[in-house]
Amino acid sequence: MYTSFGPGAAGVDLPFPEAAALAAETGFDAVQVDLGYLREHGPDDYRAVLDEHGLRTGSANLPVDATGDAETYESGLDALPEVAEAAAAVGCTRMSTYIMSFSDERPFEENFAFHRDRLDPVADVLADHGIDLGLEFLGPETLRAGHEYEFVSTADGMLDLCEAVGENVGLLLDSWHWHTAGGSTEALEALDADDIVDVHVNDAPEGLAMDEYVDTERAMPGATGVIDIETFLLHLDAVGYDGPVMAEPFSDELEAMADEDAARETAESLRRVFDRAGL
Repeated sequence: MYTSFGPGAAGVDLPFPEAAALAAETGFDAVQVDLGYLREHGPDDYRAVLDEHGLRTGSANLPVDATGDAETYESGLDALPEVAEAAAAVGCTRMSTYIMSFSDERPFEENFAFHRDRLDPVADVLADHGIDLGLEFLGPETLRAGHEYEFVSTADGMLDLCEAVGENVGLLLDSWHWHTAGGSTEALEALDADDIVDVHVNDAPEGLAMDEYVDTERAMPGATGVIDIETFLLHLDAVGYDGPVMAEPFSDELEAMADEDAARETAESLRRVFDRAGL
């Protein structure tokens, strides 16, 4: 596995060439795919930027709104083959999205079928271009509170949906959501490399009960030690996960920093947790 810079997750808003230069300067192995720049400038230009800075390709955010209205969904799906072809041309093999853990419209089984039917053609298009689809479950109880119907909020539940969608579908596994879903070592040990497409890491605030975590209130990887990041990373290493690892802390402190400082702090946080895990 390798470190990947997600500019937006670090509070950095720069054109792709500048973000890539910053990623290389601060020691990242890869940079998250900027589909907008790729679409505008094409694979050759994009690849030249990566090569100039010795960077690998990270994952990409899925550019299809799988739960949007029919027109929005169909528009994204229609555009996906061209986007996937360009992404594959620059070495992208992973696209990911999150799945909300509730619905105010559809009971669980109906919602499961809805997501399966929306995501199945997406996965088929990606498979045609050698790209796997990562689906992220959202663990915090506070996300589901006050909504009519609960939906998938655990790794095993999301793997059921992955299996229903397609062979090239697995988890976007986030240490925050693993922790807020219970942080079970057994749940983690049940996963092998084929189950995991993409990985995010972060930490959690101190002093909160499990039912008090708010999704947007996190911490930098390794900052508090609340999340057992060593166990998390060691399992990924043990099963041979070979994809990107990106920090997603939702940090106000990062947002307030200069871009270079934010990138450097993010890179250092990843090095710190990798070192703690002996990786």
